[in-house]
Amino acid sequence: MKNDWQKAIDVLNNDGVVILPTDTLYGIVGKALSKKTVENIYKIKGRNEDKPFIILITSFKDLGIFGVEIEKNDIKVLKEFWPGKVSIVLPCNLSKFEYLHRGTNSIAFRMIGSKNQYLYKLLKKVGPIVAPSANPEGFVPAKTIDEALKYFNNKVDLYVAGGKRDVLPSKLIKYEKGEFVVLRK
Repeated sequence: MKNDWQKAIDVLNNDGVVILPTDTLYGIVGKALSKKTVENIYKIKGRNEDKPFIILITSFKDLGIFGVEIEKNDIKVLKEFWPGKVSIVLPCNLSKFEYLHRGTNSIAFRMIGSKNQYLYKLLKKVGPIVAPSANPEGFVPAKTIDEALKYFNNKVDLYVAGGKRDVLPSKLIKYEKGEFVVLRK
């Protein structure tokens, strides 16, 4: 299995698409900084073009890549949730990232900690990744690699097995100007 994660790093670093276990569900993932890869995942999923993907990161520093500015006191508040299974929507209005924020001027981020060692190491070698659930739009997320295979077959470059993922998606919270709004429990 360790070897599959190394293959995933190689595929992602070459703008490929991988299905792998995230900290919550199986995700269909690609490099967030590759517009071509992100658009490819929209096509593969049949995803509504107006819905941004969640981006997985490993540090507050990663937010700066996307022009997200947060104050020190905001970091204290966000540390209550991160790392963890909470995706937080933050303002991101840089036009060069419109392919990520889809005109919403905000992006949901989820910070992965080192306890999730394979995913954490992958992110450290690849950088931030988009990570929507592994299912076509309107279908139930794949709980196993076999279900993901039935959905996507040869439309992705690599599958990384990680057992059954029978958990809820991440909690989704919007954080702006020191205020939280729960979007998905």
